[in-house]
This record gives sequence, structure tokens and C-alpha cells, in this order.
Amino acid sequence: MTHDTRSALLCAALEAAARGWHVFPLRPSTKRPALHGEAACPRTGVCVSGHRKWEERATTDPDRIRATWERAPYNVGIATGPSGLVVVDLDMPKNKNHKGSSDAPSGATTFAALCERTGHPVPSTYRTRTASGGAHLYFAAPNGIRLPNTAGTIGELVDTRAWGGYVVAAGSITPAGPYETLGHTRTAAPLPVWLLSLLEPAPVRPAAPIRLPAVSGDRAALAALEAECAKVTAAPESQRNITLNRCAFKVGRFVAWGDLPRHVVEDAFQAAGKGRGLTAAECRSTIRSALDSSLRKARPREAA
Repeated sequence: MTHDTRSALLCAALEAAARGWHVFPLRPSTKRPALHGEAACPRTGVCVSGHRKWEERATTDPDRIRATWERAPYNVGIATGPSGLVVVDLDMPKNKNHKGSSDAPSGATTFAALCERTGHPVPSTYRTRTASGGAHLYFAAPNGIRLPNTAGTIGELVDTRAWGGYVVAAGSITPAGPYETLGHTRTAAPLPVWLLSLLEPAPVRPAAPIRLPAVSGDRAALAALEAECAKVTAAPESQRNITLNRCAFKVGRFVAWGDLPRHVVEDAFQAAGKGRGLTAAECRSTIRSALDSSLRKARPREAA
């Protein structure tokens, strides 16, 4: 890359920082963080007191930014959580054989339909075009609420990035194309209340014994279902969704063997997931995917 390209990327990083957005370097021409991992941490500089991940090391300090981007033509990552941002990622459908030829609706189409159904216009806010042809809609996060990332919670190909997430800033360049600012709006509008209601996790309730419905079924199957639901309610916050997926997958074999009705398993895990703070949509999607996969892969009982 030329010196002009490096200067342009530095300007992009400084411009984002001037907005109060915390930036960090991404590997040149990619979307992957360029910072060292914990295993390679030298325990010096900002990590002198212990390894700090990219979200903690993202900065708005112009001097640190200049020193970093002088070393290489890094793309620019924005850590959404520390930046006080919620970014709605409207992705494009993927077709492995013919790029861009899928008939599936794009994330932008799905989001526009959601806005129409809820009686709201598509929000006017700062937005960028992604390298794939999708879009990022930037919103100012509400004070006092720490929102997590979501994947498909509010619609197919509609994800969000907040705490624990990042987006690629306008001005960054990848082999698939550049990230560019769209439209004339240069400020991130407050996150609409109706959208917040869809993204805010359900309040975490004290874990209680799972009360399974009275159904016929193998006792071992019912015991396994109760044990796996208990694991979901006790999962760490950062592991809620993956724990729900793993536990539902394990119980799926009992559905395949005819020991438990599928709707009983779904209802039990739905209650466990919501009790741990996942949204109803996240629970339904994760449980459905886990059970479908488990039913496809289940071995005969005698071979298990």
C-alpha cells in the first residue's frame, strides 16, 4: 500500500476518535484485530498489569493512534461498547455458488419491513456501506444500559454490535471492497425506544428448579433434560447462548429416540434460556438449530 493509503487510514482513525469512538488497529486489508493475543502478551506498555483485550485497548488518544498507524496501513476497528454505540449490521444474503444471486431478502429489506410493521420509519442516522454491499447503522446507546451483541434476534441477516463487539470503520479497505460513509447524516442518532425493547435482555431471575410438564417418557431422558436445563440457568453471562446450544443438542437424542416430545424439550429450554437473560427470539433460534442438528446426527440407541 502507498503512503497516501496509510495516511488516509490514519485520518479515518483520527476522525472516528474525534467523534468519541474508541478505535484499534485491524490487520491491513482485513477485518481481524491486529493486536497480540493473551498467549503472546509481553506484559509491557498498556498490558503491564496484565493482558488487555482489544476492547480495553481501543482508544481515542490521538498520539497513541498516530504512533500505531505509523507502523503499518492498518484498517480501523471501532469498539462499539466503550464508544457508547449500538450498530445495526444489515448484511447481504450469501450464495456460495453465485455471489449476489440469492433470492433471499437482504438485511436492509428485513429491517425496513420490521420498521413498517412496528409503525416506525427507518431511522435516520450515521451509516456506512460495508464491503459486502450491506450497511451499518450507528446509534448512540442509552445511558445506564449495557447491551450485548445479537445475531438474528430482530431479523434474518440483521445483527447488532454493542459491548463485546466491533465494526470496521469507514475508510477501511478490504479485497471485497471499501467501507464508505453513506448519505449526509454525520451523527449517531439515539437508539429508538422500540428498537431498544427488542434488544434489551430479559432481567435475570434467580435460578429456580425447572418444573417439567407431566409427560410420559423415559426417566433417564427426563433427568437429562432437567440437568441440562439447570446448566443453562447457571451459565456465565458470556456463555449463555453457547451453553443453551450445547445442552439442547445433547438432549436432542432423546427426542430422536422417541423418549421425549420435541415440544416439551423446546418449552423447557425456552424457559431456562429466558430465565438466564436471553431474549425469547434468541432462545427459539438457538434451540431450533441445536435440536435440528441433533436429530440429524443422532445415532441409534444401541450404538450410543
